[in-house]
Amino acid sequence: MRTYKTIRHLQNRLQQYRKEGKKIGFVPTMGALHQGHISLIQQSNQQSDITVCSIFVNPTQFNVAEDLKKYPRTLEKDVEMLKKGGCDIVFYPSVDEMYPPQQNNNFEIDFGDLETVMEGAHRPGHFAGVAQVLKRFLDIVDPDAMYMGQKDYQQFTIVRALLKQLKSKTQLVMGETIREKDGLAMSSRNMRLTPKERTIAPLISKTLFAAKEKIKTHSIAQIKKEALEQLDIPEFKVEYFEIADGITLQAITTIKNSSIVVACTAVHLGAVRLIDNVILIDD
Repeated sequence: MRTYKTIRHLQNRLQQYRKEGKKIGFVPTMGALHQGHISLIQQSNQQSDITVCSIFVNPTQFNVAEDLKKYPRTLEKDVEMLKKGGCDIVFYPSVDEMYPPQQNNNFEIDFGDLETVMEGAHRPGHFAGVAQVLKRFLDIVDPDAMYMGQKDYQQFTIVRALLKQLKSKTQLVMGETIREKDGLAMSSRNMRLTPKERTIAPLISKTLFAAKEKIKTHSIAQIKKEALEQLDIPEFKVEYFEIADGITLQAITTIKNSSIVVACTAVHLGAVRLIDNVILIDD
């Protein structure tokens, strides 16, 4: 496995692979890796000749400075996990490497209603930062395919819209959410939970899967009401629990006009904000 800190050295290597006709897969991460990330590496390995993984804690997508400060940074552990997971190249640039002071790093794109709901409503500027960093990575890596997890479903949808507007040749591939044995979605934030909070957290996924069981027999209003009641415990502060069209991300009141329906939620548990989703219908 090769590691690179600079764009120039990375691109020199990737150019050699392209001359050999190699297909390049890319997995963007902010580090603090877990098995969910490794599953994306393995998916890329199956479908690509070369897998590149980035580790970069992107400051422009944090709308709360304290969250950026607290975000776990475990580079040595991450590199070892990627090596064992079969990754070919790790790219871990500095902030100045990604956003050179002498370069105009501003990048704006209008995602319309996709970014005004759920995460977008509660984290203003977040998706603008995501778009900015992924535009940079697309320019730098120019991958044939990019692999992202379902756990960040709204982000995946935003990135799909980004690629479309950029007329990018990069294929976007969704990897399934990897869960702990008790159902909690694997997340870099889980390591910040206290032991007691960790025992409570699986209620989030339990509520989402309960919604899936009811989607064909209950009204959406009833499902949402019961979900919010289930999440109404002293330890939780629920930001949202929404059932939305899986393409437009807009809240729906009936499943009749949607080929994909997804339940999404964000919950504060102590000092940690957790998000999760479950696809209820995918026709």
